[in-house]
Amino acid sequence: MAVTLTHLGADPGFDQIIDVRSPAEFTEDHIPGSISLPVLNNEERARVGTIYTQGSPFRARKIGAALVARNAAGHIETALADRPRGWRPLIYCWRGGQRSGSFALILKQVGWRADTVEGGYRSYRRLVHDSLYGAPWPCPVVVLDGNTGTAKTDLLPLLAERGVQVLDLEGMANHRGSLFGAVAGGQPAQKGFETALAHARAALDPTRPVVVEAESSKIGDLILPPGLWAAMKAAPRIELCVPLAERARYLTRRYSDVTDDPARLLATLDALARLHPRERIEAWRKMARDRAFEPLAASLMKAHYDPRYERQRARFSDLPHVILSLDSLGPTALRAAASRIAGAVDSLVLMPAR
Repeated sequence: MAVTLTHLGADPGFDQIIDVRSPAEFTEDHIPGSISLPVLNNEERARVGTIYTQGSPFRARKIGAALVARNAAGHIETALADRPRGWRPLIYCWRGGQRSGSFALILKQVGWRADTVEGGYRSYRRLVHDSLYGAPWPCPVVVLDGNTGTAKTDLLPLLAERGVQVLDLEGMANHRGSLFGAVAGGQPAQKGFETALAHARAALDPTRPVVVEAESSKIGDLILPPGLWAAMKAAPRIELCVPLAERARYLTRRYSDVTDDPARLLATLDALARLHPRERIEAWRKMARDRAFEPLAASLMKAHYDPRYERQRARFSDLPHVILSLDSLGPTALRAAASRIAGAVDSLVLMPAR
């Protein structure tokens, strides 16, 4: 069966999508919504591949067939034991060849209506790559800008509640976009990030603008596709201006996972040593040890983050933009700000560049 991103992102017409590749392949990337039922585990796949490349294709196929049959039997007896008559799974492996074909054949013998993805994960990956690297960004972009601690990430879901198209890049990257930005679970692989982004892109209405948070070309270790990055660089901007003290209070709440881990906090401060005088680093370390987190956040923003944001923002000074001042980042203030931003988005797209 041939597939498209839009097709798989909605209802593929199957009861379940099954990835029969190895667990390592699945972890790196997979079709969203699919479950992992490997017919060869990591070690088995490596073993069969080694035998094949060493000049024994027949022996490799024989060993692989036995392993696939054994693992398929285990899945039928466990994960698939409760599937009813008429169940329709869609199965894929790397190339849509032996692994998925063998598993589908076994399931068909049971009586289930199994089918395979034509070309396997490789053809699906080509769709993802082409959508992000082979085509321009499909709709107008508005960048939500502002210095560190202006609650840009928290505003995105509030905008979505008001009917605004949003793209949460930091959510997809599982990273808050700064030196302190790592979150539990770590970042996905680049391929996994691109899969999430490609499906989000396919769901966008091309006639309406989409709001994204201001980012650099990388979020943590993940790289934004050039088409999206180009659209962001050319996009009109909404700049949030919030007093330093309020931003410090907000960041202390937002980064509680960092402040609750003294070793991580001190190590991150040490990573700034090449950019700041020793006396400043020592002052930051003392604030951290004394748990003076709001003064620490304010000092970090004033000396490190704000100057860098201002230099970055200067590159886009000729683009249309509006400035939105907020005195508070509490829940009520953020809801009010989201309504003001939502009202400005469409008109901002129509403003001419200066």
